[in-house]
Amino acid sequence: MPNTKINGQSIYFEDTGGAGQPVIFSHGLLMDHSMFAAQVQALRDRYRCISWDERGHGLTQDAAEPFSYYDSADDLAALLAHLGIQQAVLVGMSQGGYLSLRAALRHPQIVRALVLIDTQAQPEDPAKLPGYMQMVADWVQHGLSQETATIIEHIILGAGFAGADEWKARWKNFRPNNLQQIFTTLGSRDDISSKLGEIQAPALVIHGEADAAIEVARAQDMTDRLAHAELVVIPGAGHAANLTHAAAVNPHIERFLANLAK
Repeated sequence: MPNTKINGQSIYFEDTGGAGQPVIFSHGLLMDHSMFAAQVQALRDRYRCISWDERGHGLTQDAAEPFSYYDSADDLAALLAHLGIQQAVLVGMSQGGYLSLRAALRHPQIVRALVLIDTQAQPEDPAKLPGYMQMVADWVQHGLSQETATIIEHIILGAGFAGADEWKARWKNFRPNNLQQIFTTLGSRDDISSKLGEIQAPALVIHGEADAAIEVARAQDMTDRLAHAELVVIPGAGHAANLTHAAAVNPHIERFLANLAK
């Protein structure tokens, strides 16, 4: 399996190879590289697609030590360097967007463009954070209950997603030390809204109309602050729009990438 040692982590990644514009996909909290399968399938004939598992997730896993999304941004930059890629389009969903934005601030030279899916520049909503942390504390102590799994399903996937059971089975495999740390990282991140004007790379912001985790207004605020960004709202989609509504999301990504080459 493709793993490489980066910043003290054994990072899992998949790379389609090829000579096309590199596109690197960074997943959301509690997800993994496979959430971008539909995008990789749609793009792999024209673009070099790299997807990876971030600290505490998927086949990368162990995140026992404290880390920030700046550390994850450094992981992304180091992974691209490992692959010999000087510049890529950064596609990030939720948490993947948090680290992609920080990569654009810390490593602007590696960023050809940004695709930001159901994410934000602001810190976690203080009205929601205590509920999240209580949920995690119960999960760590007692394991993932059916009630908690259903709550997470509705937050991330929305109601009625056909692949929900597969993701709930994966959530049960999270180790307590990883859970504790990834949610600590989520809740302690800084507000980078005032810095977004420094990012000169073009950006496509995609947001689910029915996102229960991040309101569309936060996506609009991020779009307004970025120097060169457009916002696309996906009707009926929730927090993981690229996963649950791939048929609606993919054409926008394809259009954006095609325009970069003009």
